[in-house]
Amino acid sequence: MAFSNKYIYASLPRTQRGQPIVLGGDPKGKTFLYTNNNSVIIRNIDNPAISDVYTEHSCAVNVAKYSPSGFYIASADQSGKVRIWDTVNKEHILKNEFQPITGPIKDLSWSPDNQRMVVVGEGREKFGHVFMAETGTSVGEISGQSKCINTCDFRPSRPFRIVTGSEDNTVAVFEGPPFKFKMTKQEHSRFVQAVKYSPNGALFASAGFDGKVFLYDGTSSELVAEVGSPAHNGGVYGVAWKPDGTQLLTASGDKTCRLWDVETKTLISEFPMGNQIEDQQVSCLWQGNYLLSVALSGCISYLDVNNPDKPIRVIKGHNKPITVLALSPNRKTIFTGSHDGIVTTWNSDTGENDRIDGTGHGNQINGMKSTEEFVYTCGIDDKLKEINVLNNVYTPFENKLGSQPRGMDIAENTIITTTIKEVIVFENKSKAFSLPVNYEPACVSISPDKTFVAVGGSTDNTVHVYNLSGSSLSPKTELKHLGAITDCAFSPNGQYFVACDTYRKVILYKVPEFELAHKKEWGFHNARVNCIAWSPNSLLVASGSLDTAIIIWSVTDPAKHTIIKNAHSQSQITKLAWLDDTTLVSVGQDSNTKIWDITPI
Repeated sequence: MAFSNKYIYASLPRTQRGQPIVLGGDPKGKTFLYTNNNSVIIRNIDNPAISDVYTEHSCAVNVAKYSPSGFYIASADQSGKVRIWDTVNKEHILKNEFQPITGPIKDLSWSPDNQRMVVVGEGREKFGHVFMAETGTSVGEISGQSKCINTCDFRPSRPFRIVTGSEDNTVAVFEGPPFKFKMTKQEHSRFVQAVKYSPNGALFASAGFDGKVFLYDGTSSELVAEVGSPAHNGGVYGVAWKPDGTQLLTASGDKTCRLWDVETKTLISEFPMGNQIEDQQVSCLWQGNYLLSVALSGCISYLDVNNPDKPIRVIKGHNKPITVLALSPNRKTIFTGSHDGIVTTWNSDTGENDRIDGTGHGNQINGMKSTEEFVYTCGIDDKLKEINVLNNVYTPFENKLGSQPRGMDIAENTIITTTIKEVIVFENKSKAFSLPVNYEPACVSISPDKTFVAVGGSTDNTVHVYNLSGSSLSPKTELKHLGAITDCAFSPNGQYFVACDTYRKVILYKVPEFELAHKKEWGFHNARVNCIAWSPNSLLVASGSLDTAIIIWSVTDPAKHTIIKNAHSQSQITKLAWLDDTTLVSVGQDSNTKIWDITPI
């Protein structure tokens, strides 16, 4: 079998309360980029469903920026490493790697000639460094500020200048090359979070947690004016210039973005972004004709200058690890749920998405299954909940479970949930039967004809198979494994049953005998197998593992298998599902949803 990655439905930026994030823009205006954990996400600005992910950092990446030529991207991480890699090749070949400071890098900026770079952050010996992008040779010193530096920018025209903003409430100016400290500006009374030169370098703006935005002369660095009085009622996290330099966009923790006229220093319009804490705006970018803003929730809004009250588009999704995955019965809609309780729906053809509204679990979701009208979820709030698919909203229905749920399955009107203490059968959403157990269940599967229920035990390494009669369960047989059971599933045609475990094995059984279908179990993973999924024709099984790989197994030719290595680079696979017999969906701890073409050879 051959495979190729068809789509990546990318994660949102990883955000943190009280911390600005940095958006980068392609000089050609086609893409924008941001970071989430170890990944740099590159998205097409016209169609954000088209995306690419760079995952070569070994720890969390904080910032990524295009070079002015557009041929390279520099990304910097928590350890103080900077990687410079090309944007032309699909493989993103590494050009250089440097360690300019020992500590988290918070921002970086290229010189307009692509030759020099400044990085700032929270180093142990220094808070920033300027160096040559080709060799790493130092071309100056970033000094004069006494605390962590949050932001920096290179003047886009000569004479070259660098400005930085620090947690000591100052803006520092450097002249060069070689760059030397020139002066500090002390207009701000709280942390400075953003500094940005205008596109022609005539001015630069600074913004801080005091809600203030100041404009300075780009050459002399003299204060020109304050924008607004103050610009916002909360901390300002980001500023972005219009490409012609006539307007300035600001993003604030007061849950608004504002557009300013630079010449008159007056407010042109305000974009109200909501009234929840998650609606605080932590970054902004002006890319060609697009005005982008990022909320604390991670959602990216395309602002509409002509209608400030309603964004043109809002990109939703996940920025925390995805824990559950389900498909609508017609397989046209993908449902994903994450560690923070957010449920997202995706159009499987276009990647267009939306979030489920209403009162959800508020925390990790452990089980999710779909019917024609509803999606059912269970979470670590010990509740079973229901989503109305048509209205994209949680319904008032909820059922309190006795303890934490670990899995669920649905067949017609029967819902079965496993909690750490019992197996519960619901008929028409009402509790009909409960079976206390002396092991800790991890997963559950109902056979297509509703004859059997299989429950995988995480404490006794055993699959417990029960007869299902009406809504009652009675023991049938037990299947012993060498490791804790992590997932199990009956084939769509009901002829097979497969289970996987922490001992790296995927084992196929014949139904109804529950005997081994092959003499050898499937065992090519290098670590715990997390999940399995059947193709609709019951001929292929996909397994996903802690080892970041997906393996496709053939039921008819058990000796053959296809390994997709590093499927979610540096991230374990958490769930799998087949859209059709040749298309697989995978989700992982990297918060990305990937669609794979699987081609039989």
